[in-house]
Amino acid sequence: MQDRVIALLANTQRTEAVACAKRAAAVFRQAGFQVAFLPEDEAAHCGMIITFGGDGTMLAGAAYAMRMNCPLLGINLGTVGFLTEGDPTGQETILQRVLEGRYTLEERDLLRITVEGEPEEYLALNDAVITRGGFARLIQVETRVNREHWGTFLADGVIAATPTGSTGYSLSAGGPVVAPGVKGMIITPVCPHSMKHCPCIVPTEAVIRFYLCAGRDQMAELQIDGRNLRTLHAGESVAVTGATEKLKLVRMKPYRFFSLLDTKLNEWSGEREGD
Repeated sequence: MQDRVIALLANTQRTEAVACAKRAAAVFRQAGFQVAFLPEDEAAHCGMIITFGGDGTMLAGAAYAMRMNCPLLGINLGTVGFLTEGDPTGQETILQRVLEGRYTLEERDLLRITVEGEPEEYLALNDAVITRGGFARLIQVETRVNREHWGTFLADGVIAATPTGSTGYSLSAGGPVVAPGVKGMIITPVCPHSMKHCPCIVPTEAVIRFYLCAGRDQMAELQIDGRNLRTLHAGESVAVTGATEKLKLVRMKPYRFFSLLDTKLNEWSGEREGD
């Protein structure tokens, strides 16, 4: 690892996660690395970011990793673990392999999000969501793909997700599971008032544009990877397309997506193997 700085991010709501991060810091410091704790110490550059928590903590770490263009490793202390790599019982082995460089990097596609008329661009690993949030009324959203009208609907919201994000909010809203590596973006309406609008998969290079219809007195929230970015007002629009940047996930062994998916779906449905 060329950059001798390791950034650690722990779920501070979990005592075990904080303890694991402190033990990891001691290991890296003993090996001669500089250690930064996020979000307090936002290093300009680092060789790797390691998170301690669940997928939510790893998504928070992904925001830093995308900005710093460095690999991301997750130690799982949560309940889902689609993105994370290991758990605390194997932490010492994982950290040793990091020090020895015995790991591979898996690239994940990202979304690029812009609000019309604003210069800022945002990256997302999982999804971009237009949601009514805490507002009482359903929102009316027109969706276009490459300037072609796809539909206008009343709903709680609409999701644009990557294959990585297909097992998150999009799945809960009735969207399809899409394996990592598939080139595409998923559009999933959230509780639409009409069954006419079903989930749709479009090419990564397509431009999806969500218009918060101007003819209705309404507001919505723009969320990126679960974080509230800003409030949208009637007449504003958001564009989503595939990003050229990739996020690099640290892997200690081959990622077995379908085996993991089967395990997680059984857990969520309350089933156990052999039942």
